[in-house]
Amino acid sequence: MLQYDVLILGSGLAGQSLALRLAEHLRVALVTKRSLVDSASAWAQGGIAGVLDAGDTVKSHVQDTLIAGAGLCSKRTTRFVVEHSRQAIDWLIDQGVPFTREDGQGGFPFHLTREGGHSHRRIIHAADATGHAIQETLTERVRKHPNITVHEHHVAVELITGNKVGNPELGCLGAYILDIKTGKVHTFAAGATALATGGAGKVYLYTTNPDTATGDGIAMAWRAGCRVANMEFVQFHPTCLYHPHAKSFLITEAMRGEGGLLRLPNGHRFMTDHDPRAELAPRDVVARAIDFEMKKGGLDCVYLDMTHLPADFLKSHFPTIYARCLELNIDITQKPIPVVPAAHYTCGGVMTNLHAQTDVQGLYALGETAFTGLHGANRLASNSLLECVVFADAAARDILASPRKPVTTLPRWDESRVTDADEQIVISHNWDELRRFMWDYVGIVRTNKRLQRAQHRLRLLEKEIHEYYTNFRVSNDLIELRNLVQTAHLIVQSAMRRRESRGLHYSRDFPGSLKTARNTILKPRKTRAKLRRN
Repeated sequence: MLQYDVLILGSGLAGQSLALRLAEHLRVALVTKRSLVDSASAWAQGGIAGVLDAGDTVKSHVQDTLIAGAGLCSKRTTRFVVEHSRQAIDWLIDQGVPFTREDGQGGFPFHLTREGGHSHRRIIHAADATGHAIQETLTERVRKHPNITVHEHHVAVELITGNKVGNPELGCLGAYILDIKTGKVHTFAAGATALATGGAGKVYLYTTNPDTATGDGIAMAWRAGCRVANMEFVQFHPTCLYHPHAKSFLITEAMRGEGGLLRLPNGHRFMTDHDPRAELAPRDVVARAIDFEMKKGGLDCVYLDMTHLPADFLKSHFPTIYARCLELNIDITQKPIPVVPAAHYTCGGVMTNLHAQTDVQGLYALGETAFTGLHGANRLASNSLLECVVFADAAARDILASPRKPVTTLPRWDESRVTDADEQIVISHNWDELRRFMWDYVGIVRTNKRLQRAQHRLRLLEKEIHEYYTNFRVSNDLIELRNLVQTAHLIVQSAMRRRESRGLHYSRDFPGSLKTARNTILKPRKTRAKLRRN
């Protein structure tokens, strides 16, 4: 049994921020499925929103967030996050993150851009590769810290709760962790466990997410007895590069913020036909507009046109996108960029309070894994990285202030009644089937019939996977597929409960919005504790 003060699952911005804040006082284990830099955070291009400019206000940022969230944002959470935005960004600057500088306008030495749904320039960024710059900076610090033990190429199989030792009141005691390279499952014991495993974009056929985004934390928390909320709200980023050799390459929101125009193949600028905010409308509006135009015209993609902007400006502000597109023979200074919507962000997740606590004592959730109430029915651009840093600080403060748990001897992982899998084709086939029918039936536009079809297929898949999980040794692919199917079921169940259209959830059967906005909260049968809301 490996024992730590804190076990953190996931190495994105939320996980690494939490580890660094705790490591001065506690022994931390940081577990990640691949290497430390492999996360959705590292793929983020746009930046981090915050009240940084003298002409901006907390009230304005809060209001923009509430408008984008279509009536479902928690006002308390939103104000909490925005009020701590400057502090969070200052912390990243202190860590050495190389944000793009701009000479002294308004006393703030960094360049601020504007993105869809924002009324001010408030996005601090590192060119067009902000996530990568942050991840590289924090990773260097994490690797050097003597109190942080990094376990790369390890994946959590299941959380260990007090039920495992006959005392449910003990809460979460750690997790069973698979060493992917050796195939051995180890027992990790910890006084506190934090889920920072990201979202579930890989449940869909087309996504901007890395392959690691398989809903692991959400599924494990649900099985451990935590409530989840608003899983129907999956944000589809409007602009993912459409090219057979450009898997999951995101075209940042900031390109539209700097004047990019969306056009049909014939050159028509169509966003003005759908919303007075045109290209600067929130992501759900833009994604639905693109989906509508593609279906109406039988199009494979639409085009983001930047050719009217100076070439030097594009090369200096979007060097990553410029270089990647050029590799594919698309010179963005002369040609429009082919784009399609793709699953991008899971707005729902494991319910937490302002301390990042879940329903299970000793278990925390933060980042895309969590439902804090910030994003409502649609996440405002560049609020996600901000949420990671703010709640990493909140969780760290709570963990450090909490009494230390006594050491509990935990049972080892039992493999006595399983064998090696006879064939792997079952996993790959089920994975492919899941992602395709989720894209077809539970995508940008939904109907009751489509959701019912998805639910029927999910029930069949769950039975197959449960039988496979029960009889064969676990593997990374099996663990991810099991979690994806569980998360997909939560998405479908939530979507079927929402009998209206709101934000990211659009139903042809219920095209209007109800007068009162309510969260969709799913509660597993074994939930015991009530979430502390302070």
